[in-house]
Amino acid sequence: MSETRMTVNPPAERLQGNLPRIGIRPTIDGRLRGVRESLEEQTMNMARAAKRLFEETLRYPNGLPVEVVISDTTIGRVSEAARCAAQFEREGVAVSLTVTPCWCYGSETIDTTPLIPKAIWGFNGTERPGAVYLAAALAGHAQKGIPAFGIYGQDVQDSDDQSIPADVREKLLRFAQAGLAVAYMRGKSYLSMGGSSMGIAGCYVTESFFKDYLGMRNEYIDMTEFIRRMDQEIYDTDEYVRALAWVKEHCQEGDDPNQPEHQRTRQQKDQDWEISVKMALIARDLMTGNPRLAERGHGEEALGHNALAAGFQGQRQWTDFMPNGDMMEAILTSSFDWNGIRQPYMVATENDNLNAMTMTFGHLLTGSAQIFADVRTYWSPEAVHRVTGTELTGRAAGGIIHLINSGPAALDGTGEQEIDGKPAMKPWWQVTPEEAQRCLSATKWRAAELGYFRGGGWSTDYTTRGEMPVTMARINIVAGLGPALQIAEGWAVEIPEDVHATLDDRTNPTWPTTWFVPRLADNSRFRDVYTVMASWGANHGAIGYGHYGADLITLAGMLRIPVYMHNIPEDQIFRPSAWTLFGMDLESGDFRACQNFGPLYKGS
Repeated sequence: MSETRMTVNPPAERLQGNLPRIGIRPTIDGRLRGVRESLEEQTMNMARAAKRLFEETLRYPNGLPVEVVISDTTIGRVSEAARCAAQFEREGVAVSLTVTPCWCYGSETIDTTPLIPKAIWGFNGTERPGAVYLAAALAGHAQKGIPAFGIYGQDVQDSDDQSIPADVREKLLRFAQAGLAVAYMRGKSYLSMGGSSMGIAGCYVTESFFKDYLGMRNEYIDMTEFIRRMDQEIYDTDEYVRALAWVKEHCQEGDDPNQPEHQRTRQQKDQDWEISVKMALIARDLMTGNPRLAERGHGEEALGHNALAAGFQGQRQWTDFMPNGDMMEAILTSSFDWNGIRQPYMVATENDNLNAMTMTFGHLLTGSAQIFADVRTYWSPEAVHRVTGTELTGRAAGGIIHLINSGPAALDGTGEQEIDGKPAMKPWWQVTPEEAQRCLSATKWRAAELGYFRGGGWSTDYTTRGEMPVTMARINIVAGLGPALQIAEGWAVEIPEDVHATLDDRTNPTWPTTWFVPRLADNSRFRDVYTVMASWGANHGAIGYGHYGADLITLAGMLRIPVYMHNIPEDQIFRPSAWTLFGMDLESGDFRACQNFGPLYKGS
């Protein structure tokens, strides 16, 4: 393959709506004649320190730096709180952090806007009772039914210390990143391209989940829209020519798994490539629009559906006579294509909208691509030895879970990107052209198995590099309960190539594989690898780089989605402070708190 250097696209926002800003509210003791005046500088310095931390550390998922607004004045009484609320509304603030080193008038100074994630950082110092205000304000939030996060450093600081301790920094960033994810989803769409695939319940769109919990809307198109746009050339034909040439140069074909007498002809395979590329262009345009279509006289189609995430039904009404959606899904969910390195799209196979939104959670928190996979098989050490004669070792010694699906996994999942010399899936704006090329080189495109996909198509085939920390998660909907989240932090592991080949051939060697080992924990769902597999609540999972389960728990708390299965250490769990009022068991308390406060956007 040619080593033509790939374009690196600058960060840009592709969806409609203002980017959510973080607002910082410096609250203060309102008593004048010496008290307030003595605290003005210290209070504003806390706000400035938090602003610097956020601006230097955080980015939106589009790669742009996060924008932070500080209240024009400190807030000592209710009129100043109202003035700040008006300022924040004007300036698009969607995440609220209150900071203070001192006592303030609690109910007068708290942020009572109900739909904005909010936290209070109370300075741990002895000169003024910042901790007293923090406790009083959080109690007020709980009493008013507006949960807030409490941030309080473990160690006492001197009043002139403007540093942010490590434990405070961690909670500030966890809160802000999750809060921005919540705010970014609001007002966006989920686009169903088709409907239910082969009776998979995750395909059924529960509109109340999107509206009440995520603040999103649902959009729908029939898969015939793809045929219409292909037949009438409602796509950028110039880009299509360029994209097809890129695919022919960079996408290596692997062995055809079908019997020779049943294989599609070279002409049919070339046509499958052509249709697959058109499908990718059309799905992208359906999600986010394309001004080039307006130039071609297709003004309505140019607008798109403002979709943050989407899913493609495919099987079987489409795949029984048309190329499958695997190439479309794989290239869109990757952080690069023929246009260069760019933000990945969240597209789920089989229109599994619950897995699509779990992928979206991971992407919003990390900025990186996400793997869509079946949670397919648990291989015990005994079963591996029986089939291959090999003893699993290292992280894999207790057994492995085979994560594999029919081709739509992002090419970033090869692990050919690196952080500190180790395999990674990087935030898309950090991916280099050389790393993108390595991901392409590590991927073979295999002709679809015609027993599954009668209409042909192309599936990705790669094996994820080992020793890569990953987080697997999944939202499920339960009758009478609503949404519930499960999380498993662990590692992608490598096994001997001959063992991989034997196990992979028993499933499907034309699909991408990630061998996954969860981190075990002292709870009933993570006592061993088998139990994790047996407890997983659906056939799919979303897998992203890094251990960000604690961030997912914080995000779920903001949305009032309980977490029913996880292996996150207790000292990393950060939920709204009111959750401590629902019992000493953290997980059952999470369920009670979420039920008590209800979905974030219910009734809005």
